[in-house]
Amino acid sequence: MRLLFDQNLSPRLAARLASLFPGSAHVQDFDLAQASDVDLLYFAEREGFILVSKDSDFFEPALLRGYTAKIVWVRRGNCSATEIENILRREATQIEHLASTENLYLLMLY
Repeated sequence: MRLLFDQNLSPRLAARLASLFPGSAHVQDFDLAQASDVDLLYFAEREGFILVSKDSDFFEPALLRGYTAKIVWVRRGNCSATEIENILRREATQIEHLASTENLYLLMLY
């Protein structure tokens, strides 16, 4: 289960969570830092990533355009990378459930 961290999250998260989510990456790793939301959804879907973002803009395009990319939406205001890391560690079971459930595409974490 690989996570793809959006531009609004620290690039360090991929390395810090590698033991739990091996193969995870940041959009910068693929020169996608300036990519549109639709391009990120397509990339995540095509490459088998779960997209992790604090941005609310992904849900609507995914729903309207029929993307099947899985999204973890971290609903937390301004916070540190450590807080995001702790949330993802705490909710790893829920993220695994998202990854393994065919018709489930969005997980909101607080």
